[in-house]
Amino acid sequence: MYKDLDINEDVVNLVLEAEKDCQEQFAKLDRDCYLNSLKVLSSFHKNEITESHFNATTGYGYNDLGREGIEAVFCDVLGAESALVRSQFISGSHALTVCFFALLRPGDLLLSISGKPYDTLDQVIGIEENPSSLKSFGVSYDQIDLVNNDFDYEKIEEYLKNHKVKVVEIQRSKGYSTRKSICIEKVEKVISLIKEVDPEVIVMVDNCYCEMVGLKEPTEVGADVMVGSLIKNLGGGIAPNGAYIAGRKDLIDLCAERLTLPGEGGEVGPTLGINKQLLQGIFMAPSVVTSALKTAVLTSRVLEKLGYEVEPSYQDERVDIVQNIIFHDPEKLIRFTRGIQQGSPIDSNAVVEAWDMPGYTDKVVMASGSFTQGSSIELSCDGPVRDPYIAYMQGSLTYDYGKIGLMKAVDTLLNK
Repeated sequence: MYKDLDINEDVVNLVLEAEKDCQEQFAKLDRDCYLNSLKVLSSFHKNEITESHFNATTGYGYNDLGREGIEAVFCDVLGAESALVRSQFISGSHALTVCFFALLRPGDLLLSISGKPYDTLDQVIGIEENPSSLKSFGVSYDQIDLVNNDFDYEKIEEYLKNHKVKVVEIQRSKGYSTRKSICIEKVEKVISLIKEVDPEVIVMVDNCYCEMVGLKEPTEVGADVMVGSLIKNLGGGIAPNGAYIAGRKDLIDLCAERLTLPGEGGEVGPTLGINKQLLQGIFMAPSVVTSALKTAVLTSRVLEKLGYEVEPSYQDERVDIVQNIIFHDPEKLIRFTRGIQQGSPIDSNAVVEAWDMPGYTDKVVMASGSFTQGSSIELSCDGPVRDPYIAYMQGSLTYDYGKIGLMKAVDTLLNK
């Protein structure tokens, strides 16, 4: 069967040998999966989820029992007062944008303390000019870069004492940067500092790629708001689209009124038959996230054995589902990405090319042979074609499919 997939025997042996080195990490991931599964099932029971929650609404979406049940489950799982979980969000970046425009007003100041946010937010904030940006509405922006992969606590404290900041934004996952992703312990520490200096500051966390990686979420350690995509972790590979915003009820109400309209907020928004998929997605999320993490750990070990720089190492504590491979070579980046595409279930015959992707300043290579377009909880790999030529690999609905996809990618990398 490996021959049917055109995978060299030496590559198979390399991956199987590396897999033996990962058993300690796999055991920890399985323990976390079990505990997160307990939390999810407990919420389903607490909120008395029944088959009637699968029913669809159309039009305005008034009195949608399923939507209310879904949002109650998300509140429990994320440790939040309120949640907005909607298919009307087209992406995580859209949910972040709704959140920014809901919480900020002309004259307000937005401060990122994890460096520059993800590329798709450049035009949202106004880092890159756009007549619809926050900047165009009179919202100011500043940022404080990380120092040695940690927050610059002294600079943050000094800045907050000398400026009236409305919203502090933290992006946990690395995005297309070379830094490490930010663990929940560091998030908790910096939130404590922020609230001590100015309790009125709203702390907003971009938690994309990080949900259920470990046992705590930002809203459980002091964050006022957190945002994520449903075609990443919490959708479990089943949700066909959507995103969520969770946190303080007064802030979620503002976000709901920005997504729909003032005066109606979260009371409207038809679910159009998506409820079962969203419920099943979060139910499966602990297992699917664990599969993605195991695939990332194995990838790290295999590429490390081949002599490539990787981040994180296979032995490191995981913060998100993303695995970096630093190639320092555009051709190798493209070959590896093509191999991931060839190892995917959908469009495996497609040839990945670098292209000008909307929202990005550099050409991007992207492999996503997924059942849901752009789903990064499914096995995928992408990266900007710029020095140091990093492949950002993530996802896999099952560990076995992830392992096979990795074999195909390594074979393509080594054998062209």
